[in-house]
Amino acid sequence: MPIEFAKYHGLGNDFILIDNRHSSEPVITPEQAVDLCDRHFGIGADGVIFALPGQNGTDYTMRIFNSDGSEPEMCGNGIRCLAKFIADLEGEKAKTDYRIHTLAGVISPELRSDGQVKVDMGVPRLLAAEIPTTLAAADAKAIDVPIEVAGKSWSVTCVSMGNPHCITFVEDVAAVALETVGPLFEHHPAFPQRTNTEFIQVIRRDYVKMRVWERGAGVTLACGTGACAAVVAGVLVGKCDRTTAVELPGGVLEIEWAEVSGRIYMTGPAQRVFTGCISL
Repeated sequence: MPIEFAKYHGLGNDFILIDNRHSSEPVITPEQAVDLCDRHFGIGADGVIFALPGQNGTDYTMRIFNSDGSEPEMCGNGIRCLAKFIADLEGEKAKTDYRIHTLAGVISPELRSDGQVKVDMGVPRLLAAEIPTTLAAADAKAIDVPIEVAGKSWSVTCVSMGNPHCITFVEDVAAVALETVGPLFEHHPAFPQRTNTEFIQVIRRDYVKMRVWERGAGVTLACGTGACAAVVAGVLVGKCDRTTAVELPGGVLEIEWAEVSGRIYMTGPAQRVFTGCISL
């Protein structure tokens, strides 16, 4: 079965985009997505994203399979890539803003004239039951709480951006053995649905460095929802301003946590790399 695709990336977080507007279900299976994401025997990507028909008044629906075949609720870099992909598909009919249905709710990306994509990521969820985590009571917040990982006690703050995040602040983010501790955080019993884990080094109150271990994808060059969650955590523990630049290995995202509305806005690039057709 031939599948046409486009390859996009957001700060090096790369995805295979598939035009799935003719069907409400993804045209390939999670197992096939794993094969496509293989960087030696496939196209190579952190995940496969499908542009499906909209529902409940939205323009489109986003589904994504990670490189391990799991399905996350949302992906911040991915939805910027999806917005660019949709605009490329629509051509002259393209809009500057869209309402996208996701498993994390309705997300609204806006394509700016400078080539950046600004995304209304919604309101972060902070209660332990919403994340979910057992590091606090179900109706309480897990802010600056201890967790034992790799024989060490870490102080973490947990945030959901529709998907779970565990954020910890470190002196030197480059010194973190991400490939070792990342999987231990992801599969820790305190996170019944596993978790993304962000390691943050504060350079200034409005500028931080971040490395991430993504649930279902491992080490990636960027994570949009993770950057949003990191700024929320930074504000909650008094380390960050509400508008903060997050430097990731793949580049910088601008994050704003609006004080009045409580909504998170993420601004960053998305770029098409190439298009092609592959037989499954």
